[in-house]
Amino acid sequence: MMMDGLLLFAHGARDPLWARPFEEVARRIARQRPAMPLALAYLEFMQPAIEDAADGLVRRGCNRIHVVPMFLGAGGHVRRDIPPLIERLRERHGSAVEWVLHPPLGDQDRVMQTLCDTTLGLLGSEEQQ
Repeated sequence: MMMDGLLLFAHGARDPLWARPFEEVARRIARQRPAMPLALAYLEFMQPAIEDAADGLVRRGCNRIHVVPMFLGAGGHVRRDIPPLIERLRERHGSAVEWVLHPPLGDQDRVMQTLCDTTLGLLGSEEQQ
């Protein structure tokens, strides 16, 4: 039987306040799916690292882990850094865990539309000609 886990993966920064939106997303997901194991990890500067977060999900019994890069674009980190990290997780846990790497959030049409709507909302409710 498959037990899914969710691993949100963000860039990280030296300023701890930078993580607040990602932590809030994780809190909201946890409220909506309280039974689903969830972890938030960072590529650099912050903890936990992806390996530690992934190991925690595996210890909780997850054998299929959805990795969602919380990046706005598919830049160098998404193309160069994330695939080898996922491959190391596959090597580390063998065939006992299925790793599902999703496209970065910024490539999702719903996210792009939300960014558009929010930006236009900042301009006010009047239509601009």
